[in-house]
Amino acid sequence: MKNNERRVGTVSRGIRCPIIREGDDLGQIVTESVLEAAEAEGFELRDRDVISITESIVARAQGNYASVTDIAEDVRNKLGGGTIGVIFPILSRNRFAICLRGIAMGAEKIILMLSYPSDEVGNELVSLDKIDEAGVNPYSDVLSLVRYRELFGVIKHEFTGVDYVDYYKELIESCGAECEIIFANRPKVILDYADHILTCDIHTRARTKRILKEAGAKVVLGLDEILNASVGGSGYNENYGLLGSNKSTEDRVKLFPRDAKPLVLDVQKRIKDATGKNVEVMIYGDGAFKDPQGKIWELADPVVSPFFTDGLIGTPNELKLKYLADNDFKHLSGDELKDAISDSIRSKSSDLVGDMASQGTTPRQLTDLIGSLCDLTSGSGDKGTPVVLVQGYFDNYTN
Repeated sequence: MKNNERRVGTVSRGIRCPIIREGDDLGQIVTESVLEAAEAEGFELRDRDVISITESIVARAQGNYASVTDIAEDVRNKLGGGTIGVIFPILSRNRFAICLRGIAMGAEKIILMLSYPSDEVGNELVSLDKIDEAGVNPYSDVLSLVRYRELFGVIKHEFTGVDYVDYYKELIESCGAECEIIFANRPKVILDYADHILTCDIHTRARTKRILKEAGAKVVLGLDEILNASVGGSGYNENYGLLGSNKSTEDRVKLFPRDAKPLVLDVQKRIKDATGKNVEVMIYGDGAFKDPQGKIWELADPVVSPFFTDGLIGTPNELKLKYLADNDFKHLSGDELKDAISDSIRSKSSDLVGDMASQGTTPRQLTDLIGSLCDLTSGSGDKGTPVVLVQGYFDNYTN
């Protein structure tokens, strides 16, 4: 082992920060928190370290909030205030329930169309095994609430203990609107019940809107078009509207952050001025990974990272070490094998697309990969680390 050889690759550190309030200078707070952590824990910043900031503290510092009455006003103005078909929402008390309150307050009747057996991000209403037992085809069959109960009874979410069907129905009715629930996966089904449609899917919304408009719906909007401009001084997000929002209080949502490219550039510059190091900076929300137990895909935000410095554009360009060891250099071992692999890495092409030696490497955007790592590091509860420092991510076997 060479004396100057590094023994550690990627390291992800949660950085403790003060509680962020509206109007705080987030660039200064993040920079100081990272530098203080480095001094306290005895590590140094390096070029191409990644400082990641959770979207929630960015939106909080911006004061990007809206009330359920703001949502109701926007829904009423844009969708007419009568019968509204609300389709493909995710099953979430934190993400969607408070939005549904505002939607219901802006309508006389809600036709709520739930996808089944699960929502878009994997939360199950009913298991595939129960679907098979019932002889139901979720791609074509439309179920009424009565038929759903006959077939499946009351099913509570494995982790939350909530029957989301009853929960959403009672929530809508508590806001003074009538409620009818159906279960279907074909967007055009809703047009048998309503012609003013609010589609609440996240990643498939463009397709759903296209299908409904081509099928003759009078008004079709997505959650990204509700609160995409301020209502009476409320917060808003011009790109994503209510997508990416979270419950703040019983009557208020925190929206996805907006206009935060200056923030990531500010932190990058502050670190450069303080240390001379060229770091990358990004804002991250939900990671993108599947829970094998609960089946949840996690990514309830419209993107993992809405803002980042330019050095994070692109995808990894990596060779698969075990492929090289088992194929190209299977006759080598020890230092000879190490040197051969190191030489391959140093001389690798800048574009390995289609190269057999890169097969099995992760074909995802850097911001999605790093953002997912940061989401797992910071957690969603009481860790108190809304900033994550990732070091060594761009290292390889030769560093």
